[in-house]
Amino acid sequence: MTPQADPQAGAAVKAADRAHVFHSWSAQGLIDPLAVAGAEGSYFWDYDGNRYLDFTSGLVYTNIGYQHPKVVAAIQEQAAKLTTFAPAFAVEARSEAARLIAERTPGDLDKIFFTNGGAEAVENAIRMARLHTGRPKVLSAYRSYHGGTATAVNVTGDPRRWASDNGTAGVVHFWGPFLYRSPFYSATEEEECARALQHLQDTIAFEGPATIAAIILESIPGTAGIMTPPPGYLAGVREICDRYGIVLVLDEVMAGFGRTGRWFAADHYGVVPDLLTFAKGVNSGYVPLGGVAISAEIAATFETRPYPGGLTYSGHPLACAAAVATIKVMEDEKIVEHAAHIGETVLGPGLRDLAERHPSVGEVRGTGVFWALDLVRNRETREPLVPYNASGEANAPMAAFAAACKKNGLWPFVNMNRTHAVPPCNVTEAEAKEGLAALDVALSVADEHTV
Repeated sequence: MTPQADPQAGAAVKAADRAHVFHSWSAQGLIDPLAVAGAEGSYFWDYDGNRYLDFTSGLVYTNIGYQHPKVVAAIQEQAAKLTTFAPAFAVEARSEAARLIAERTPGDLDKIFFTNGGAEAVENAIRMARLHTGRPKVLSAYRSYHGGTATAVNVTGDPRRWASDNGTAGVVHFWGPFLYRSPFYSATEEEECARALQHLQDTIAFEGPATIAAIILESIPGTAGIMTPPPGYLAGVREICDRYGIVLVLDEVMAGFGRTGRWFAADHYGVVPDLLTFAKGVNSGYVPLGGVAISAEIAATFETRPYPGGLTYSGHPLACAAAVATIKVMEDEKIVEHAAHIGETVLGPGLRDLAERHPSVGEVRGTGVFWALDLVRNRETREPLVPYNASGEANAPMAAFAAACKKNGLWPFVNMNRTHAVPPCNVTEAEAKEGLAALDVALSVADEHTV
């Protein structure tokens, strides 16, 4: 795992990237992508020999780290056996992946529709809900991210939606609970839960319950800030959905497969959705894979009625073989339990200790290996360290913080005024403490911008 410097090779990779690769969510002329030479476990490195502890898990998907040998071997073995096959056939890797996933999803979510990733999972879950109910509208929270495809980006609540929001997608947004920045002026979690549920109830009443097909929520919102819902909230949403015949879709694309210290974040709250979307951690992102776990009632809708949706690579054998191997590794190495342990004994206490010593940290939130630091200019007013959706000079404090992390060998997950601590689920205690030490140094830079 010792990086070998090869600047000439790195320059060639970088030149080809800049000449031909069109990057997502970016102004192409304003970015400077790092050329990556390799990765293993919780680390990756560049062609100049610099090694980084990855506190982003890629895009929060390398739940078992990079290059796990058992998953790499499973992909190689599947490639030698059956590289690909059309989705209309029964294939061993596909069947076994579906079985293993269904064993771990909550309740009766025992049918698995495979997609290539999370956005397509959301697209199909919403399509299923609309066809099942015969209703057009979908409700989703403002602080959310559900994907970049047509419907998924419209149900998304963050600014990435704006450029693609044509106002005709049948999506209505509402405020979810978030006590630290409560839109309901709540003082306690109990107040926040009750007021958020009343707000949702009122939104449904004014939109017309008979027009609403689904409510989609991230069980624990990810990119939007890792706001764990207050006790009783998800159960309250479940009750509201049952009352009006609305399909509850829980998006577990980021929070699922061990990230929160449970197989699925919904397990923390004892709530069973009608549809559950997944991707990312299902196979640690080694080969693109996502899907929808479907309840018996919704599956029955399509027992004799064709489901009008499909994908050429649905349940791709290489991706499914990677999922089978990943789930077995997570079981054998007790990675879900380890994620819970690291959160309880290292990351949670360590991040709270940083908050005590750094005035730029307004709040620490999270569970398992799924944490966020809400950075502020002023703890009393809770003014964010940078404005909402800041860019350029307005984002300078967060840019300086991120640069300090990288200078100290930590690759950070930075979004707006937050940094997220989301290492692999099998990050070691020593690696987690290494990350906390780098954050400690970088937060001193953020402290310089507090008042």
